[in-house]
Amino acid sequence: MEFLFNKGNSFTNYPVKCMFIETQTKFPFPAQAMFVAPKRNFKKSPDRNTLKRRMREAYRLNKHLFYEALNAQNKKIVLAFIYIGKKEEEYAVIENAVMKSLKKIAE
Repeated sequence: MEFLFNKGNSFTNYPVKCMFIETQTKFPFPAQAMFVAPKRNFKKSPDRNTLKRRMREAYRLNKHLFYEALNAQNKKIVLAFIYIGKKEEEYAVIENAVMKSLKKIAE
């Protein structure tokens, strides 16, 4: 995790910032993902959990295409989705940002 935040690449698709790094570690799947909603912006844990749940669901529904692209390139990736918005966005907005992020990484 520390390696990802120190050496990884990042880009932003508002309201989600994506950090990723290619790795040689043996994983059973082509990617490992983590989801972060900072306590600084969302003091109440139910708010943070809701945002992380929305990001996880968007990732879960769209990861099959992402996995296919990574398998074709024989890559293993570690990535983090960080919610950077100041207010809680609807699921559709978050899903759109996550989908754009996955497409960009797969290229």
